[in-house]
This record gives sequence, C-alpha cells and structure tokens, in this order.
Amino acid sequence: MLKEGIKAPNFSLEDQNGDLVKLKDFEGKKVLLWFYPKASTPGCTIEGQRLRDEFQNFKQANTVVLGMSADTVKSQNNFCNKQNFPFQLLSDTEKTTIRAYEAIGMKKMYGREYEGIFRISYLIDEKGIIEKVYSKVKPKEHASEVLKDIS
Repeated sequence: MLKEGIKAPNFSLEDQNGDLVKLKDFEGKKVLLWFYPKASTPGCTIEGQRLRDEFQNFKQANTVVLGMSADTVKSQNNFCNKQNFPFQLLSDTEKTTIRAYEAIGMKKMYGREYEGIFRISYLIDEKGIIEKVYSKVKPKEHASEVLKDIS
C-alpha cells in the first residue's frame, strides 16, 4: 500500500454512469478513495451503506467519497442504484489504478490463494497528497473512523 505524504496517483476512469472521472477534478477538496473487492457482496454493501448514511457529514467536511473496484460499469450502476449511493463508484476492470494504489495482492480463502482487491482506503488532501491510509478497514466502522479524522 502507498505511504502517507506522497502524491496520489492520478486516474481517469468511468463511473457507474459511464462518465469520465479524474482525481484532478477534485483539487481543492479532500477525497476518500475506498477500494472494495466486489460490488453487491455483504461486506462491501455494509461499508457503502455506512458511507451513504454519513454522506452529508462528508460533504460538510469538503470531502468527496469515491468507491473503486474491478467491477464493470453496469455492475457498479446496479450496486449504486440498489443501495441509493449518492457518490460515484469507479470501474477499473483493467485494475491499472487499483495496482497503482497497491490495493491488490494475494489473498487466501478456503485454503486457496488468489489475487484479490484489498479493502483499503486513502484519504487524499486538497492538493492530491495522501493524508491518511486505512489499511485494516472494518466495513461497519469505516465511515465514522474517517469522519473523526476529518472533523
């Protein structure tokens, strides 16, 4: 995972509506970039719901919430609509940005190893510098943990 204090890698990806989103579009605002393994799975849904429920508090703290996974635009759209997420979900099917943020690696499940996306987040400051890294995200607690840091 990337270190605090370095420039966050820029990206240009489609959101759930097929609109192009770039990190530099958000200069002057903080960005919470949360990586999740797969849309519409239990842990990812809980994490997204908590971020959704606290969305106004993030907005008041001048913080943009962006989710990212390797799901297709269509899958992101379904996830977003089903959960009424007020934030953008970015599709990185090639995993280029996910790799740039070191949010992917070997995981184990049921005794087998596979490459998977880590549940990590980065808080990026108004100038595009990584302010805080959340490496051990707990889906139920993540939104309140970040809000404590930005309040």
